[in-house]
Amino acid sequence: MSQLKQSLSDSIKTSMKARELERVKVLRNVQSVVKQIEIDRQTELDDAQVLEVLQKQLKQRHESLTIFTENGRDDLANKEQFEIDIINEFMPKQMDDAELAALVNAEITEQGATSMRDMGSVMGVLKNKTAGRADPALISKLVKDALQG
Repeated sequence: MSQLKQSLSDSIKTSMKARELERVKVLRNVQSVVKQIEIDRQTELDDAQVLEVLQKQLKQRHESLTIFTENGRDDLANKEQFEIDIINEFMPKQMDDAELAALVNAEITEQGATSMRDMGSVMGVLKNKTAGRADPALISKLVKDALQG
């Protein structure tokens, strides 16, 4: 069993013992998404794949949070923020902007990338190097800015 799945399972047990029902609900929801993907693919997910699932869950909740906030639904926005906070506990430490910019510039230099045609190869490597530690949209923006000069 992957370390992230084990950590998720342990956290569910701890939360159940502490009678944190809302937290248990969120964790079980995430766990069920992971299990459903495993059933669909007929394989056990490793940590990198579980991390991708967690990222998708976070992205969905961030989108919902934005919509609820724009429409003045503070009750639902607070619920989404609560879920985001819980899922973030399982995510690796995020890279800061300076660290990410340095990594992007180093990879562009290493590959000798000079134009937007090189963006795919740069993004492919950076995606693996930053797995779960940086927003892919932000990485893409940084790479575009650097390649467009």
